[in-house]
Amino acid sequence: MQKAEIKGKWALVTGASRGIGRQVSLGLAEYGCNIVLHSRETVGTDTLAAELTAKGVQVLQVAAELSDEAQVDAMLASVLASTPGIDIVYNNAAIMTPYRSDWKSVPAEDFRKSFEVNVTALVRICHSLIPGMVKRKWGRIINVTSGIQDQPELIAYSISKAAVDKFVTDTASHLKGDGVLINLLDPGWLRTDLGGPNAPGSVESVLPGALVPALINDGTTGTLFRAQDYVGQTL
Repeated sequence: MQKAEIKGKWALVTGASRGIGRQVSLGLAEYGCNIVLHSRETVGTDTLAAELTAKGVQVLQVAAELSDEAQVDAMLASVLASTPGIDIVYNNAAIMTPYRSDWKSVPAEDFRKSFEVNVTALVRICHSLIPGMVKRKWGRIINVTSGIQDQPELIAYSISKAAVDKFVTDTASHLKGDGVLINLLDPGWLRTDLGGPNAPGSVESVLPGALVPALINDGTTGTLFRAQDYVGQTL
């Protein structure tokens, strides 16, 4: 794979305090990428920030509850004021509403909560940062999706991810020629807070595959990347 040069660029990783977000942040830092770490409270990324700083990259910690529109907007304003601009976005943060064994009676509140965090906040982040990428003629947006299927007990979560898929494919068609690539990442079923302890994959297995859509340099956009396809490979 012909890799893009991301040393010195700035990446925003949402949900960076643990799990996939933490792994992605560590992986990007290995390439010399500066990182904006998002979590609900900045204390959640204190340890990771120290690890990344020790690798010689710049780090900014930001906090926002993604279900709160005002907090999302304030976070974005702070990020844009504190960096030269965001070049790479990993929209990793998401929530999963409770498993509903009575899948024919899913509360409407499950859908509202899922869409506020998993879709609305994600779209606001993309729409805020895409103009700067277009102006600089370079950008990589990676929106984390899910391979979940045939589980109506988790329908609010799965439908929210389907909405993310649609957002990416439709948006990609309007960014061609601008140097901005927007793609989907399926990390696989991993042992994280969201994936649960019975998932087959370790969170570490998300690398190096999760970095592929940030490093691609061939114009691929509107595409689904599966992190588990790259397990054991060297990029």
